[in-house]
Amino acid sequence: MKVAVVGATGLVGSMMLKVLEERHFPVTELIPVASGRSVGNKVTFKGREYAVVSADDAIAMKPALALFSAGGSVSLELAPKFAAVGCRVVDNSSAWRMDPTKKLIVPEVNGHELTKEDMIIANPNCSTIQMVMVLKPLHDKYKIKRVVVSTYQSVSGTGQKAVKEMMDQRAGIQGHSVYPHIIDMNVLPHIDVFQDNGYTKEEMKMKLETMKIMGDDSIKVSATCVRVPVTAGHSESVNIEFERDFQESDVKALLDNSAGVSVIDNPAMNGYPMPLHAAGKDEVFVGRIRRDDTQPNTLNCWIVSDNLRKGAATNAVQIAKLLLLNGLIA
Repeated sequence: MKVAVVGATGLVGSMMLKVLEERHFPVTELIPVASGRSVGNKVTFKGREYAVVSADDAIAMKPALALFSAGGSVSLELAPKFAAVGCRVVDNSSAWRMDPTKKLIVPEVNGHELTKEDMIIANPNCSTIQMVMVLKPLHDKYKIKRVVVSTYQSVSGTGQKAVKEMMDQRAGIQGHSVYPHIIDMNVLPHIDVFQDNGYTKEEMKMKLETMKIMGDDSIKVSATCVRVPVTAGHSESVNIEFERDFQESDVKALLDNSAGVSVIDNPAMNGYPMPLHAAGKDEVFVGRIRRDDTQPNTLNCWIVSDNLRKGAATNAVQIAKLLLLNGLIA
């Protein structure tokens, strides 16, 4: 099977290559794609070096599958061209997420929606993915009315330049070309651009994507997204109001038995999820599970996941696996 990875030299693209290899995806020919300045550079996959090629050359090779992580404008331009030659596209940018003609997929939540008509499939925002992994089983049992979420998102969510910038600042090399303010030893309540309503685009993504993935426009989501000086791993403080009451023990058991979710909740032993614990893992970790004692039927929890893996690359490869299992690529 010919598989193209568009944006193969970036943080997420590199992780896609790693996850494809880890999960033994049946790649017979890898086609790494990047911008013109990277063409000819080498990437390593399964112990073999592959030369980076241009998008035009990749399209001419007619891959069966293309995993995209190259930004929204690139996806808008190139994804339809790959699809036109019969290639299934899984896109990690925001380009197609809210397009009503495109599916927005988290395999454990709504993977059953994929059909043969889906040539371009959207991978959700990293912070949305980890949240809906916890919300979906709870919604099925208790019916969610409202979610209030505050995120603590790592700099790797912005890319390699942001990681370098933070580490340079930590070493005393000042500058803030990526962020509007210094990020090391600081937090920025600002992810993506501000909208007319006072929310950032990232905050609106969490609201709109959650409703689309969960298939329920009645779920109200209010988000505040914050960048923190952590290299990798996003954390979220989530307050969930249900229509029906619950027992904390039932919630913990339900989540611990949900695919892709792992409960770490042992306050007596300082047991709770942290970015350091989630790094390099594909699970979504949840802890600090407790009743909100200020209003009925409301739960607080803390959700952590590796944003480069389940928040991006792993979810994309899982979508590709579903396409393979359903006979939609071969």
